[in-house]
Amino acid sequence: MAEPSDIRVTLADVATSAAASLGVRGFTDRLGLGKPRHVVICLIDGLGWQQLADAWPQAPAMAAGQSLALNTVFPSTTPTALASMGTGLLPGAHGLLGAMFWLPEFEQVLAPLRWDAQVHPRAVQPEATVFERAAQAGVQVTSIGPETYRNSGLTQAALRGGGYRAADDVASRVREVVAATAHQGTSLTYVYWRELDRAGHRHGAGSDQWQAALRRADGLVARLAESLPADAVLVVTSDHGMVNCPVRVDLDADPSLGAGVRCVAGEPRARHAYAEDGQAGQVAARWREALDSVARVLTRDEVIDSGLIGPASDWAAERIGDVMAIAHPSVALVSSVDPRASGLLGQHGGITPQEMQIPGIVYRGSAVSSPG
Repeated sequence: MAEPSDIRVTLADVATSAAASLGVRGFTDRLGLGKPRHVVICLIDGLGWQQLADAWPQAPAMAAGQSLALNTVFPSTTPTALASMGTGLLPGAHGLLGAMFWLPEFEQVLAPLRWDAQVHPRAVQPEATVFERAAQAGVQVTSIGPETYRNSGLTQAALRGGGYRAADDVASRVREVVAATAHQGTSLTYVYWRELDRAGHRHGAGSDQWQAALRRADGLVARLAESLPADAVLVVTSDHGMVNCPVRVDLDADPSLGAGVRCVAGEPRARHAYAEDGQAGQVAARWREALDSVARVLTRDEVIDSGLIGPASDWAAERIGDVMAIAHPSVALVSSVDPRASGLLGQHGGITPQEMQIPGIVYRGSAVSSPG
């Protein structure tokens, strides 16, 4: 696999670059996709750049593409990342701030992967998506993924716009992409593949099971690249990487961590702690003392000032924990609030390069060249 170029963009620039290359006003082609008629974005959940670089013999199709250097967003987790790709905004602007976070306006914790039907997706994420804006500009927009995700809250919040085609395996996804790119006008097609993320969570990144899942994902990429018409571009990317976390720190086992805390959310690599009224300073002090050796502990203001989530709107800022604990490498901050997630070996959500660096691999049809 070739080393990535020096281009430094984030996942938030992927769909906006695709839209710009298709002539949609208001966006910039930061990926340098040129002027295709069709763009296909294939997002492989859980594929970090460093994990891919360590296993490139298992992924010859991905090794054959043009590699760009991308970063995901923080927290480096699927709901946050998909919202940034879907809107072109950093998390402080779109407000999906983790695997679980407090919604002050609804006075409840929202877990976007298990969306509460009583919470309207547009109320949580009101900004227009790139897909909506592209469709309004006359681009045919199609999302391809499992039927179960068609009307999910996360899809409606982060990826709404255009049509949705259900496809549960490689062959059906390829058929739908071929149909989408046969459109006589311009088209933007999004393909989602989840299997690798599941293998990494259960068995660990780099495990035999993970490598087998990588080979299957590479097979999807190979078939998509082979199916491209001459005037099309394929971009393969991901939402986050992954780290294996053999060190488990049980937040429930230390009474000091629960003192003055209304609720805990987030995920094992990036925890939100929401303090009771007037207790934020004391909670921050206790969490810093207890977790000093295993996590970086920040107050809400420090999270915003750090730039980790980009400029934060007032309504999004209220969703950040009064305290956030970002786990050190190999550490999972486990909790009874999410026993299933806390029990997994492979984790993400933090700020290590293994979690933050993601691939951006470009394949061009024979009629599409790079700008300049």
